[in-house]
Amino acid sequence: MHKHLPMEEDVMDLLIGGFSGVMLVAIITVVFLWRKDRPRRSAWHWIFAHFLLFSIAAYFALRAIKFDLTHAQASEEISLLLGKAGMAWGAGMVCLLVGIVKLSRR
Repeated sequence: MHKHLPMEEDVMDLLIGGFSGVMLVAIITVVFLWRKDRPRRSAWHWIFAHFLLFSIAAYFALRAIKFDLTHAQASEEISLLLGKAGMAWGAGMVCLLVGIVKLSRR
């Protein structure tokens, strides 16, 4: 039996690197847009909160993927990690929607 979820050796590094790269580009883009649109500063704060919560969700999901399957309560731990990831993702989506609504107001 595999100790972790079976995948190629460098896949976890690629997932982490890919996520970090895309998140960096997204943050740089939002910082640039925020600097151009200072009157709606609170909207950009909600979008930054979305990025933070989405990053936390990705962290929990990646921990679930690489969790030790030989652990006595692996199923429970993985379920808990995925539940935390889902809650963080859901809260992040609410933040994103609030930010979009605030940006759409004139």
